[in-house]
Amino acid sequence: MTEAVLPVAATRHRSLAPRRTGDRLWRLLLALLGLGVVLALFFVARELWELSRPSLRRFGLSFLSSTDWDPTSDAFGALPFAVGTLWTTAIALLLAAPVGLGGAIFLAEMAPPRLRAVLRFPIELLAAIPSVVYGLWGLFVVAPLLRAGLEPRLGALGLSIFEGPPVGVGILCAGLVLAVMVLPTLVSLSIDVLVAVPRSQREGLYALGATRWEAIRLGVLPTARPGLFGAGMLALGRALGETMAVTMVIGNSPELPRSLFATGATLSSVIANELTEAVSPLHQAALAELGLVLLGGTLAVSAVGRLLVRRTLA
Repeated sequence: MTEAVLPVAATRHRSLAPRRTGDRLWRLLLALLGLGVVLALFFVARELWELSRPSLRRFGLSFLSSTDWDPTSDAFGALPFAVGTLWTTAIALLLAAPVGLGGAIFLAEMAPPRLRAVLRFPIELLAAIPSVVYGLWGLFVVAPLLRAGLEPRLGALGLSIFEGPPVGVGILCAGLVLAVMVLPTLVSLSIDVLVAVPRSQREGLYALGATRWEAIRLGVLPTARPGLFGAGMLALGRALGETMAVTMVIGNSPELPRSLFATGATLSSVIANELTEAVSPLHQAALAELGLVLLGGTLAVSAVGRLLVRRTLA
């Protein structure tokens, strides 16, 4: 009997050998592809560093705190564009976070499965719309509405952040457009985080007599808090790097914005506007340094968001 079993075992071992070899080759290929992404990122960062070295030597850390941006006199400072980036992303998250979190809670916890599938598809489809389309929508729809309706009413409040003429395009318009653009990322990731919360968290509270909202508030949201924060960080990274739509609606002014009605620029929009017109080596180096700052900030925010989301989904 032993002699009969051995040939069968040997045959099975020989049949599994090609499959194991294929698995090893597939694992090696995936590792090489992943390494290729890391190397591409490294070379991009290295190239930006090399291009920005004249600006780094000339301005040093004062580049981040200076408000001067005058290519004719080779005076460059990133503070107005950094402030514009922070203003627009803050507006986008303040508007998108409540809507995105509320929609995610409804779709993940309260909506019937069939309705969830119907509603989630168009929300995720918003992420596939080209940014130039969002820019056109902001320029021809959002900006006139702000100029004729919302901005005059906000200006009547007398607050310093709502000072200035209601021109429509500017920091507020860019923030509103970005809010719509980051909404799909925020909703999709939040749904995945909420669904990953163990069912026992809800059932335990239901057994104690909790209502559905109490189960969500006391059992689901505390467990999902790190992942929801991570989803917000990833949406922040999405807003930081947006270029074309913001360029079309922010006004593209190198001045430091003093209110939400003011025109301004972001780190990405000024690169898109001036890169083809940069003639002097120092101007090109300053734009490359803006790209280096933007790359570092976006990578840091995205890395933190990924870690938080993975911590909840694990």
